[in-house]
Amino acid sequence: MKFQKDKFFAVTQHQLTSFFETLAGLFIFSIRFFKEVFLPPYEVVEIRKHMIELGMKTLPIVGVTGFIIGLVMTMQLQPVLQRFGAEAFLPGSIGITIVRELGPVITALIFAGRVSSGIGAELGSMRVTEQIDAMEVSGVNPFRLLVVTRVFATTFILPLLTVYVIFISLVGSYIAVVLVQNMTWEYFTGRVIFAVEFADAVPGILKTFVFGFIVGIVGAYLGFNAKNGTEGVGKASTTSVVVSSLLILIIDMVLVKLTLWVWPNVN
Repeated sequence: MKFQKDKFFAVTQHQLTSFFETLAGLFIFSIRFFKEVFLPPYEVVEIRKHMIELGMKTLPIVGVTGFIIGLVMTMQLQPVLQRFGAEAFLPGSIGITIVRELGPVITALIFAGRVSSGIGAELGSMRVTEQIDAMEVSGVNPFRLLVVTRVFATTFILPLLTVYVIFISLVGSYIAVVLVQNMTWEYFTGRVIFAVEFADAVPGILKTFVFGFIVGIVGAYLGFNAKNGTEGVGKASTTSVVVSSLLILIIDMVLVKLTLWVWPNVN
């Protein structure tokens, strides 16, 4: 029993140590990114290619997820509001919930699972097969070509995906509303627009830039520094999802508190 307990604490300590080492490495890696991103030449073609590829391949899954979220949230909330005689507040409540929190966070988590693991696996494969080393020998800056372009693309494509998911979620919500009560699309959208204020929409969209950066930088860092052959590639891929998802949730908590501090009248 004591042996199992000691083993449990040893494994936990190792995991915590590894996590904080990853955070330290990410911080140094991010500083290097901000140094390289402003230096010419600018790989505009590569950035555009990654934005199209990452965005288009993620569009179906985030669209389906957003639709289901809007549908299920409305179906769950409608009976609760009906119990208190507040069904008229249903569109506004759903709109605020999706725009403020659910839309950005769920999209970022799906994006992390789809994109961060892909970046980690792709760059990890290039590292273990010495393609990155070959680029360095030939005089090409692999960091700028492989890392900067991908991180820049994820940072700016995630807000666009979030806007798309918010719209699809509202469509799913409207369909759920129509199933239980007679409500026109014009009235539904009017109530949503009336309820969602500037201080609701802007922070929700702006924080997705941070989430997109996290997804890109975590996958790039773990893939760029992968080792131990194919085992290291698999570890980089799976660890990218875990670390980026955890950081998204932690940073979201910080940004929510910061938003309430900047806009104290938001309620």
